[in-house]
Amino acid sequence: MTEAAVSPPRITMIQDAYMAQTQKKRRYGFLTLVIFIFVMVAGFNTAASRNGGSFWGGIDNFFDYPAEVVSEAVEKSSELPAHFVTYFPALVETVNIAAVSTLIGALLAIVLSLLSTRGLARFPRMIPVFRRAMDIMRAVPEIVIALVLIFILGGGPVPAMIAIAFHTAGALGKLFSEVNENADLKPVDGLASVGATWSQKMLLGVVPQVAPNWLSYALLRFEINIRASAILGFVGAGGLGYELKNAISWGQGRFDEAGAMFILLFLTIMFFDQISSYYRDRLVHGSGEGAH
Repeated sequence: MTEAAVSPPRITMIQDAYMAQTQKKRRYGFLTLVIFIFVMVAGFNTAASRNGGSFWGGIDNFFDYPAEVVSEAVEKSSELPAHFVTYFPALVETVNIAAVSTLIGALLAIVLSLLSTRGLARFPRMIPVFRRAMDIMRAVPEIVIALVLIFILGGGPVPAMIAIAFHTAGALGKLFSEVNENADLKPVDGLASVGATWSQKMLLGVVPQVAPNWLSYALLRFEINIRASAILGFVGAGGLGYELKNAISWGQGRFDEAGAMFILLFLTIMFFDQISSYYRDRLVHGSGEGAH
């Protein structure tokens, strides 16, 4: 009887507390939205005042440049196959930069992820250090790292490769560590009971479980790195992006070459996107034959 008498007021208190928390959350959300809008408007006005021309005044010309590139490419369409052949080596260089940087970054990410995963780390007290290191690595944009390295090492593919690999290690390390946390620790405990070293426990007990997801994330990152390596070419890091920058800077007369490079880059990204999607699906879900 006492419990029945006390229960309704208690339920009312819980409901009131829940409603108060909900209203508080809404107020904070509204305040955050107002601050965000204010910052965006203030930033836009500041950027517009420092530009050489007005944003709204020049927006009418937004499609003029793409129209000029397309019109000249169509006009000189007979020369496009020759341009494809001319700039194919630069495209190969761009893909090579992406592939090497992805491989190096993924290998470094594997080590960092294993050292920063609770229950698997070789040095548990160092977990926060390795996690903050990965935060820093993925927080710094590739283009900033590339600009610094180009100033030190000079232009070429090496600064781009180092910059992309550095950022890739931080990004993949975070994803790999999340995958590692879902690994079954029973094989690790079994290996530990027979005196296996930390490297043996990771190689034999953890890697076979998480390798498909690791490869899936690495393939996805490879797609991203192809685009990143092309963009870094604009700052002198070599590859197709460097040739594209030269063609764009030249202006009319070489817009057909720029159009050819755009087509090459688009087809390459689309090709690797399809290949990567296919193999990522096979790695995560298995082949269709094995399911029957």
